Amino acid sequence: MPNHSEALATAAHLHVLLRRKTGRVTDTEWMASNPEYALAMIEFTRSKAHGEALAELRPWADKLEALIPTMGARDRKPLLAAAVEHFKTSARDVQGSDRKTLDHRVSGFRESGLGRGTTPTVDQRYVGGIR
Repeated sequence: MPNHSEALATAAHLHVLLRRKTGRVTDTEWMASNPEYALAMIEFTRSKAHGEALAELRPWADKLEALIPTMGARDRKPLLAAAVEHFKTSARDVQGSDRKTLDHRVSGFRESGLGRGTTPTVDQRYVGGIR
């Protein structure tokens, strides 16, 4: 079964031909991974091959069309829907857990606060730490 690299190679070759013969600039990565864009470029290629007598374009359009089923078209959620789902899940996690525990998570960064009743030493001050 053909993989993404074969679709990318075909799209790249078609891109070069379209650029040289018609002046059209395409996105090879998008052509190799998005079936709708690939179909639009195939249609464009075939119309140019027929209308401007560029027969060398037709085999590459056919080859790219044969690779469309392998492009793995999957249902993609719009960004807004994915963000809403993520935040709903996060909100449920926060409601189901102890909020005190979440407030005192270890961040991996050095504590920047001094705490109450402490005075900074020379090494803890920002300017003193730079010098």
